[in-house]
Amino acid sequence: RSYDEDELTHVTEGDAFTLNSDLIEMKDDDVIQWRCGYTENTVIAEINKQANRFTVYEDVLDGKFRDRLKLNIRTASLTITNITNEQITYYTLQINGVRKRKVNVGILGVNLVSVMKGDSVTLNRKFTGMHDKIQWRLSDDDDKRRFETLLAEINKETDSMTVYDDVLDGRFRHRLKLDNQTGSLTITNATTEDAGCYERANIMKNTRYISNFLLAVFDEISMFKGDSVTLNSGRSEIMGYEWIRWRIGNENLLIAEINKRVNRFTVYDDVLDGRFRNRLKLDNQTGSLTITNITTEHTGPYKLQMKSEREWSFSKSFSIKAFSVSVYAHLPVPVISRDCSSSSSYCSLVCSVVNVSHVSLSWYKGNSLLSSINVSDLSISLSLPLEVEYQDKNTYSCVLNNPISNQTQHLDISKLCQPCRDEISVKEGDLLTLNSDLTEIMHGLIQWKFGPVNTIVQIIAEINKQANSMTVYDDVLDGRFRDRLKLDNQTGSLIITDITTEHAGNYKIQIMGAKQALKAFSISVYARLPVPVISRNFSQCFSSSSYCSLVCSVVNVSHVTLSWYKGNSLLSSISVSDLSISLSLPLEVEYQDKNTYSCVINNPISNQTQHLDISKLCHTCSDSVHCCGSTEAVIRLVLSALVGVATVILVVYDIRSRRAAQDQEHIHTS
Repeated sequence: RSYDEDELTHVTEGDAFTLNSDLIEMKDDDVIQWRCGYTENTVIAEINKQANRFTVYEDVLDGKFRDRLKLNIRTASLTITNITNEQITYYTLQINGVRKRKVNVGILGVNLVSVMKGDSVTLNRKFTGMHDKIQWRLSDDDDKRRFETLLAEINKETDSMTVYDDVLDGRFRHRLKLDNQTGSLTITNATTEDAGCYERANIMKNTRYISNFLLAVFDEISMFKGDSVTLNSGRSEIMGYEWIRWRIGNENLLIAEINKRVNRFTVYDDVLDGRFRNRLKLDNQTGSLTITNITTEHTGPYKLQMKSEREWSFSKSFSIKAFSVSVYAHLPVPVISRDCSSSSSYCSLVCSVVNVSHVSLSWYKGNSLLSSINVSDLSISLSLPLEVEYQDKNTYSCVLNNPISNQTQHLDISKLCQPCRDEISVKEGDLLTLNSDLTEIMHGLIQWKFGPVNTIVQIIAEINKQANSMTVYDDVLDGRFRDRLKLDNQTGSLIITDITTEHAGNYKIQIMGAKQALKAFSISVYARLPVPVISRNFSQCFSSSSYCSLVCSVVNVSHVTLSWYKGNSLLSSISVSDLSISLSLPLEVEYQDKNTYSCVINNPISNQTQHLDISKLCHTCSDSVHCCGSTEAVIRLVLSALVGVATVILVVYDIRSRRAAQDQEHIHTS
């Protein structure tokens, strides 16, 4: 197209308007300027590629552009936010001193009013003058013509006030209210069909004072994060429109437009820090806008402004559609857990979720709501407590919901409402008392039960007040409790004497009377720890080495950690859970090291420490050889002597044997 022609565009007051450069690329020596005014004298923004300078001059013209200019350094487009009458003028794009575009921006003389679908909205403008009549009309159009429909009027001459809510197929029936004092018109329970241009005419004799209201009714759309949403223009084609514009937010930032006059079809997906980048798709035929892979950042109000090509008055040639888009993350399933921090005699539970926003978390008993909590902003953790009786037979559920979905977790009382366990750790051979927390047994039955891991729970003791009996079953489970169980007849507490690791496990007391109560214990039994042994590792002893190799060891231990410390600092450690025949941990120190070292073995309830005496254990390898030299010499001397004696004996024996043979031969000859 030719760049000589002026463009004429209209915006509503408060809008943000983007002046597009239409540049495909910028050259390294380009100087790009946006100027304002008919004479193009005032520079308000500049990109100087050669100097690598990007500037907005928002303090020019008495600061009328202050805090309103946003320059896109990638596209050279300029956005003016919150437009008022002060910013209505000509805007010119110059590249290297040559005019490339001139835009005449005007404000549409209409009051823009917004309302959420289902809410009420009042159309009103103060008018202090006298009037004979007030009339409200709605402007509408079809493919061939535009028409106006009378909705309501106040006639001072006849002292009458009338609403015509049966017009337009009764779409306004019972929803129009006219204020006789102010003349304002209220529409209740607004629908998207109510959107349009409303005209208020104050008539005095033959003079009409007109005010126009462009009503946008926000249609609420709720989506899951990651989905795609299409904002429909409501048109099968846009043949009859000069331009359409999609805007977002309270600042009405332009994110997409079709401008037939200048043949522009554009999405501005770099606005708002690029949150729409590669997500916007504009339908060239219908003008509908699609947002793909939507996130919570895309939540907000969207408006579609459309300018008709037909020759009505400016105020009546505009129409608007509005959408309120809410984006929700997929909901997690709530988690119900036992709250053992409570001292209540009831089963205390808590339902919780993490990383959620704009949700409600609720407890239900059957279909009846018991309690709920709401959160709007992102919550790291959201929880809701509940207390029930241990033998409650009702159905309970915890529900997490937002406006478009919910997740439910049902409560299994029999599974979760087991008694909370007191964690107790003791040493082998100790005496352990499991307290019932009773001062006196008044009535009923008390049973103590024991269940090691993967073992059926066994009754090991009981008191029956009705039968006046007290019994310990110490022969169960292969007699591991034999002669070790004692019951306190007054309190019902259970005593275990000379406890061993076989007695580790879960214990439960069940008190049955007027009200059943439960209490449980998780008992861990640890063997008494041996003192670690530190020894020299001679297999690593070399005369050339400057380090002393040591090893700390223990035998027949389980559920322990063996560690080396230098002073109070941990150097190394090794842990074992199952029974270990031998556990060892090496250490190397210098022969002349003056630091203190210790080897520590520990379990959750005790520890044993062995301190290292370097001067005693860490002789040098050469010293070790020297200290053993005299012994070796003695051994060699003894061995040499023995060999010598044996040699003498053999020589003597040989001599005697020869002489005997000679004597025998001599006798035989004789």
